[in-house]
Amino acid sequence: MAQTAVIIVAGGVGRRMGASLPKQFMMLGNNPILVHTINRMREALPAAEIVVVLPEEYIPLWNNLSARFDVAQHRVVAGGKERFHSVAAGLAALSDEVKYIAVHDGVRPLVSKRLIISLILAAENHEAVIPAIAPADSCRVIDGNESQIIDRSTLRLVQTPQVFQAAVLRQAYTQPFSPAFTDDASVVEQAGAKVHICEGERTNIKITTPEDISFAEAIINCDDADIQL
Repeated sequence: MAQTAVIIVAGGVGRRMGASLPKQFMMLGNNPILVHTINRMREALPAAEIVVVLPEEYIPLWNNLSARFDVAQHRVVAGGKERFHSVAAGLAALSDEVKYIAVHDGVRPLVSKRLIISLILAAENHEAVIPAIAPADSCRVIDGNESQIIDRSTLRLVQTPQVFQAAVLRQAYTQPFSPAFTDDASVVEQAGAKVHICEGERTNIKITTPEDISFAEAIINCDDADIQL
């Protein structure tokens, strides 16, 4: 899939993690989280361009880390104030020849090769493709001090990578920033594109809290055990 590019957005500072180091640089097993993420994307898409978007002040730290670990080839660019601006910076760094662009959270290191490839294939027939899963718990809507149950069958929890036909994503990012943009799908939707939902993976977690680290380590240990078997 030589006409595919990947933008990995790793601009968070990890306040909910409660650590001094941004979560994308924290260790997961024997590698930093971001190393896992980059290598997962490279394994699924060996010919793809990979651009990693980081806060400018953390690029020297990442250059030091990436020299010490076995991480797949990629380029690094500085991000912006909001995710929207960071993705725009990633887009500007890509070659004009790419046909499909996947945008992925830097702290989703457990995405499977199967899911990545299935999303790219779906993008051949859809302008925008996103993975999502149904919530397992009951959901309620909060209104002031009151709340009411909501039919969870109508809800989906959106994940990444989100994959787009390149022309659609590039055009969408010519819009001015809006606080209503919560992800890349919301940007292209605002520009008039239709979003297609594919089944995501419950193990494709976004690492946000210390508990997520423990969960991710358990999954990686299970994967390693399966390989040894």
